[in-house]
Amino acid sequence: MNIIWKIYFSATGTTKKIVDCIGDELANKFRASAMTHDFTLPEARQSFPKVAAGDLVVFGVPTYAGRVPNLLLKYLDTIAGSGALAVPVVTFGNRAFDNSLIELRNILESHGFMTVAAAAFSCEHSFSYTLAAGRPDDGDIAVAKDFAERIYNKVSEITSNLYRHEPIPVDGDENAGYYQPKTDSGTPIDIRKVKPKTSDECVKCGICATSCPMGSISFDDFSTINGICIKCGACVKKCPSRAKYFDDAGYLYHKAQVERNFARPAENKIFI
Repeated sequence: MNIIWKIYFSATGTTKKIVDCIGDELANKFRASAMTHDFTLPEARQSFPKVAAGDLVVFGVPTYAGRVPNLLLKYLDTIAGSGALAVPVVTFGNRAFDNSLIELRNILESHGFMTVAAAAFSCEHSFSYTLAAGRPDDGDIAVAKDFAERIYNKVSEITSNLYRHEPIPVDGDENAGYYQPKTDSGTPIDIRKVKPKTSDECVKCGICATSCPMGSISFDDFSTINGICIKCGACVKKCPSRAKYFDDAGYLYHKAQVERNFARPAENKIFI
């Protein structure tokens, strides 16, 4: 391998942790250079690095509503793989990754990447401090390192032989819609327009505004949300004074519901 690329969107740092682990392990095993493209913030989505045949890309995104975050799709339509090998990786908040992995795989394949392995990792939910708290933990990192070992073995074999590419088979329905939160009685919950509030604990440090992947928090008034909120949790979890919060009834109902119904530790899923 020429370059091991670590490419990811990671609002709260969990996807970054998994992709970094896999990518760094692969770089060590191949004795290759490691390069990073973090496209979490808006300015990083103005361009895409020039990857090439002979490179290996570990490409990670979180799962939102069972799919790749839809507000990333415009940017993901600009990427180019140029024949590079790729490992799509999704993270999910301990409920399920649903159809995000197959969607990411298809995006990469349609833009010139050749997928050779894939994985879904359970991580702390963006809404919650208790759902999969602290994940990825040491056990998840051990799984990620073992996954990297298996990728290394597979890629070493296929690049030393004649190789006819077939997309890596993964779970999911490429034609499925987005996950729809519902009350226990079956009434749909719509939180798409819900935005965080700011309490008097705000110390005006600006971390929320600089961390917002959509650039939606005003630098003139940190309590003002000028654009779309994707409920990624960056402003809430990175606020040093815990001044950011949600008080929408539907949001809080859904948060309590997933914390109650999906408290069991979800398993990571590897495809290779």
